[in-house]
Amino acid sequence: QVHLRESGGGQVQTGMSLRLSCVVFGPQFASYGMAWFRSGPGKDRKFLGGISWKDGEKVIEDAVKGRFEISRDNFKNAMYLDMNNLIPEDTGSYYCAADSRGRFWNPLPSEYVYWGQGTQVIVSS
Repeated sequence: QVHLRESGGGQVQTGMSLRLSCVVFGPQFASYGMAWFRSGPGKDRKFLGGISWKDGEKVIEDAVKGRFEISRDNFKNAMYLDMNNLIPEDTGSYYCAADSRGRFWNPLPSEYVYWGQGTQVIVSS
């Protein structure tokens, strides 16, 4: 069983940066695809990007490209979401997710079996 735990959320002002972390616990996740999602108030979870745990190949959604970056640290069993130049529209709950089939590019939340509990980000103007 794979468990995911996010951290790093908080309240910041427009233009500031945050780094979210997702620590992975469990056996045999070396071939997993990992992803970050965001849900705003009353909105479904939106795919932000994903990364292959195996080789680090990654994708970032156009909506956040240039401001957000995904990385991973295999030694720490952690995935990160670096968010720069934050704007109020980035406010929401951020979740990491894992797909045992390695499909880190998949934007559909329903395709991911494992989820973290989420971490809240509030960006004030």
